[in-house]
Amino acid sequence: MANDPTVPISSGDPLGETLHLLRLTGTLYCRSELTAPWGIDLPPIEGCMMFHIITAGRCYLQIPGEEPSLLRRGDLVLLPHGSGHKILSGPEVETDPLFDIPVDKISERYEIMRHGGGGEFTGLTCGVLRFDQPSAQRLVESLPPILHSTAWDGEPDGWMQSTIRLITSEATELRPGGETVITRLADILVIQAIRAWIDTAPEARQGWLAALRDEKIGRSLNLIHRAPEKPWSVAGLANASSMSRSAFSARFTELLGESPVRYLTRWRMQLARQQIQNTPEPLYRIAEQVGYESESAFCRAFKREYAQSPGSLRSKVLS
Repeated sequence: MANDPTVPISSGDPLGETLHLLRLTGTLYCRSELTAPWGIDLPPIEGCMMFHIITAGRCYLQIPGEEPSLLRRGDLVLLPHGSGHKILSGPEVETDPLFDIPVDKISERYEIMRHGGGGEFTGLTCGVLRFDQPSAQRLVESLPPILHSTAWDGEPDGWMQSTIRLITSEATELRPGGETVITRLADILVIQAIRAWIDTAPEARQGWLAALRDEKIGRSLNLIHRAPEKPWSVAGLANASSMSRSAFSARFTELLGESPVRYLTRWRMQLARQQIQNTPEPLYRIAEQVGYESESAFCRAFKREYAQSPGSLRSKVLS
């Protein structure tokens, strides 16, 4: 019985398990010391999230096609989809392209930017982050273009507010090891901002997130996520969810917009792609890890999904 793939893995909270899997890869962190007038034009960064924490002063955020919005000390702005945007000392200030502004490299992933015309001071802690785990990537797809939190909103001693204040304090005092503290806290803060949105936003009750919350469909998703190598069938997943095959398929498709078989295949291919790009694991082993008995069957499925072979993708990564 212990090896029966139709026996549900014990978990009463599939959404909680997905949040537990959130692991951030910090690509870059920057402490910015800016004096008015200043403006920075940040390009879109595909596959990444960007955030800004206002640690001193104030500034404006401008998204293409929208009016600038004022940000104050203690604010956190998260752009989950890596959208291009501008941050400025004033709504009418000219901007410089981000990569044209000189920085001091403190380490491979941490730098300090000093920029501006010598006027009113604004301090920012900014970062570019990425979620590598496929369930986390699917979660990010569900998020809105911008998440905005402030240290002064809501419960004054709330966890997220306290973390923003601590980052602000570290950025202001610049104590030894401050950059390490700031980057770790920033990672945690981003995850907390996502959790807060999930808890409060009506949009979080739709689509994939709604499916994770669903008592029965969430159970089947949990099985797929935790054991993609198992020989899952629609009948087996329906049985594990205590539903008939037809009722399970209809409910699954209603919530997720695709069939259980399509979801399973796409999930396996996402995992495989991540393995190919980030590990030297041989293709036959990756095939086994995502539920394929032969490397040739896996390669055919991968090519149908991404219009290129696994070997071609690995060659591009290595080149």
